[in-house]
Amino acid sequence: MTPPQVEVKPADEFNQKLVENAHPPDWTNPKPAGRYNLVVVGAGTAGLVAAAGAAILGAKVALVERHLMGGDCLNYGCVPSKALIRASRAAYAITEAREFGIEASPPAIEFGDVMRRVRRVRAEIAPHDSVQRFAGLGVEIFLGHGHFTGKRSLEVEGERLEFRKAIIATGARAAVPPIPGLAEAGYLTNETVFSLTVLPRRLIVIGGGPIGCELAQAFARLGSQVSLVSDVPRLLPKEDTDVAALLEKQFRSEGIAMILGAKVERAERSAVGKILIVDGGQGKQTVVGDEILLAVGRAPNVEGLNLEAAGVQYDDKGVTVDDHLRTSNKNIFAAGDIGSRFHFTHAAEALGRIALQNALFFGRKRASNLVIPWCTYTNPEIAHVGLNEEEARKSGTEIETFTLPFAENDRGVVDGDTAGFARVHASKKNGRLLGATLVSRHAGESIGELVMAIQHGIKVGALGAVVHPYPTEAEIIKRLGDASQRGRLKPWMKRTLVKTFQWRR
Repeated sequence: MTPPQVEVKPADEFNQKLVENAHPPDWTNPKPAGRYNLVVVGAGTAGLVAAAGAAILGAKVALVERHLMGGDCLNYGCVPSKALIRASRAAYAITEAREFGIEASPPAIEFGDVMRRVRRVRAEIAPHDSVQRFAGLGVEIFLGHGHFTGKRSLEVEGERLEFRKAIIATGARAAVPPIPGLAEAGYLTNETVFSLTVLPRRLIVIGGGPIGCELAQAFARLGSQVSLVSDVPRLLPKEDTDVAALLEKQFRSEGIAMILGAKVERAERSAVGKILIVDGGQGKQTVVGDEILLAVGRAPNVEGLNLEAAGVQYDDKGVTVDDHLRTSNKNIFAAGDIGSRFHFTHAAEALGRIALQNALFFGRKRASNLVIPWCTYTNPEIAHVGLNEEEARKSGTEIETFTLPFAENDRGVVDGDTAGFARVHASKKNGRLLGATLVSRHAGESIGELVMAIQHGIKVGALGAVVHPYPTEAEIIKRLGDASQRGRLKPWMKRTLVKTFQWRR
């Protein structure tokens, strides 16, 4: 059966190429023949990893996708957002040039060209996640809406697929808060913001989490007058307070208006633009913009799957899974945003691998064994892994914390990147690394070393023995290891050494 068509706006050559790869207009679904070893519902990162792995190993696999292959990451998340952020960094670099002795005129930003490049980059990456590629791997692709009809069966576009095992990987979407008048005023989400071709002169961002912060800064650097509104008293509430304070200072320097700890009471549309009425506890305030961008969290894509027929339990946070990613139906697993608190592409990939192993090979792989980092791609970037200071204290573990500013890192000084810092938390009992935060221009590129250290139970002092190229930002990790070793040099030890060296002279 021919699947329903998908339209992506604007209808230019790049989006046409995207659709040809991710949901070909001329695609005809195969005819199911016999029971599948594995049916995967959802062709985002987790689903693609699971389907490809199973097919390469020789299993009979069906992959069901109702919209675009590649899911959120390719189409509405990582790829377009990082392409937009890269453009905004290029624009901002011109404004920083004077610090390096270079005179430059204010940048003339052609927003239409910026977004054209975003669409081009997305189209260039699309073949990696394409229908053609996965069909070539031996995966049977079914485009259209799939829903369960029983504990071991699923229907898509009138065809019945029977399976021994299944993986639900339908992901999540932008949550829409119940703000009176919001629907009438109109709003953008990450699924629509990258379709813009004209820069909003005034942009209101609701939400101070990673997505809200990344896009607020990017649009501000591209020329929008940005107002960020959040009901939380600070940005990035999952990070340490001094991390949030540093980013807030950076935002203020770039002219981003922030209204934090404020409740949005209602939205309106008027002759002057779209209006939010907010209350921050000290009286009501009016915020006016040309567009409103929602970035207040994620909602799981469980609607229409008929999970009840499959005996799969779920709630407003997603599908319920155990540590092996098994649902309440022992033959159905779930991976990615649909069943995890970690809404990251790299987490979805790791979880997709675990779900595949456990579904097909009677595996006992545990999601809790994963050490998952994250990075917020603002400038500076904020990368984190493991426990933060508050979590470590709440766990009852005695910790030692070591922090070094990038003002003491030679590469940071050379690059003018001195505002950030590196921090690690280690167990006081055995010295093992428990958590780390990097705040710098390239933090996301450096956090992997600390992820590996936590994953393998390495002691913080061992970081000092790792030789890094000089000068690099990552060298600060070595210095943290050195700092921990210096901290272990007690006064009595120093006195003993002084006497020893005096005697040896």
